[in-house]
Amino acid sequence: MNLWECLLDLLFPPKCPFCGRVLDRPGICPKCEEILPWMEDQNSLWEIPGGLRCAAPLWYRETVRTGLLRFKFQGAAGAADALGGLIAQCAAERLSGEFDTVTWAPVSRRRLRKRGYDQAELLARSACRRWDVKPVRLLEKIRDNPAQSGMTDAAARRANVEGVYRAAEPESIQGRRILLVDDICTTGATLVECAGILRSAGAAEVVCAVVARTPLEGS
Repeated sequence: MNLWECLLDLLFPPKCPFCGRVLDRPGICPKCEEILPWMEDQNSLWEIPGGLRCAAPLWYRETVRTGLLRFKFQGAAGAADALGGLIAQCAAERLSGEFDTVTWAPVSRRRLRKRGYDQAELLARSACRRWDVKPVRLLEKIRDNPAQSGMTDAAARRANVEGVYRAAEPESIQGRRILLVDDICTTGATLVECAGILRSAGAAEVVCAVVARTPLEGS
């Protein structure tokens, strides 16, 4: 670790993304690691509409929900390192060999200015550091639609994201097998819309990975 990194750790010590406990190094504290709602193998890889496969290590509930809302809406950008590590491990285990390019579901320019960062981009960059590669910006959001988090109806969520994305680098998409990263999968509407854009631009395959999946009905 260089002097600059030591100084940053002193000023902004790493914290557990779920409980906020200060840690010696980036990651998840032992207590949270023990009690988090980890996905069972049979649920950690599933198919959402359009035949799109998605992987996630955690259920979106309890401490995970609190931590991700803090990361997404309350400026806790530092949580991206540990959360991206979870995505990297899950994607390597569940989707190994199925992608050669990593991208993310972007926020709009307006939301980026307001929030100061794109949470899905931070997750993609964090995951890619584990693989010693860099993600590629393949999508851009061209309309600032209402937040999906305020909608529960699947049809409304699909309508809300229709036509809000476009390919940013069409020539970089053709023939690629792409891993699409986002933070949460509820109905899959955002992932399906983004994957459709990538496929229309010539992607050979699209698979997805997120930090957490919204619990199934009755679970």
